[in-house]
Amino acid sequence: MSTTTVAEKFRALLEMIKFSHTIFAFPFALMGVVLAAMANGAAPTIGQIFWICLAMVGARSGAMGLNRIIDARIDKQNPRTAGRHIPAGLVSHREAWALVTGSFALLLLAAWMLNPLCFYLSPLAIGFLLLYSYCKRFTALAHVVLGICLAAAPIGAWIALRGDIGWPILALGLAVLFWVAGFDIFYALQDLEFDREQGLHSIPAKLGAEGSIRLARIFHLLMVALLLALPFGTGLGWIYFLGVLVVIGLLVYEHLLVRADDLSRLDAAFFNMNGYISVTIFAFTLLDALV
Repeated sequence: MSTTTVAEKFRALLEMIKFSHTIFAFPFALMGVVLAAMANGAAPTIGQIFWICLAMVGARSGAMGLNRIIDARIDKQNPRTAGRHIPAGLVSHREAWALVTGSFALLLLAAWMLNPLCFYLSPLAIGFLLLYSYCKRFTALAHVVLGICLAAAPIGAWIALRGDIGWPILALGLAVLFWVAGFDIFYALQDLEFDREQGLHSIPAKLGAEGSIRLARIFHLLMVALLLALPFGTGLGWIYFLGVLVVIGLLVYEHLLVRADDLSRLDAAFFNMNGYISVTIFAFTLLDALV
């Protein structure tokens, strides 16, 4: 295989797992680092940050690859997803499994390098990632399970630096859970009719578009409440709260973009706004901690 072919295949694998979407959870993992450092009263080492980042990349890449493999048959039947890399023949199952194996191996290595508790908990994290890929076959709570998976990013970073669980990181983890579940409900609106036809489970398929949007609003209100409660006992101050206000504005705008009778701006709501939200709250948290 030529160098050009290898590069093209590697690019196809990255496109398959939408590597650029790591931006959704990555800032929250780093936010967990900031909160743990504030609780410790000392900055993390470069090595700790390095292994936390690798663990995050390994977990997210393995999860997306696993999901694409498990959903390949369903994706082929869905007009919206038939062009994805495995159903379209751009990536083989063997190549996708190689990516998944390598990614989860990276996660396990990074967890081992951080501390024993991280290593012992990493198979549990992989188990939840596997569970998520099958959820739509038997429960409408797949969106909540996805939220649990992404909530592991800041919680895992906290455990890596402290080896325990505390209030601030539980609040942040729950905030991430409700944030992810809310925007994943929006994303699933695209497949409402397909899911019903195929007997697949999702909140939009169960509640319809209007009911799903209302539930997403409730989830995002819970996210905001948890973000507002997070500073108690952490030392975060007005700069952090200013960041929460910006996040509230972004969430309001996101909800204005999505209507039950008009999903034309769903991509902007899903991809752009949620990337802005995660980066914003991390940036203000870091600035508050530094100042």
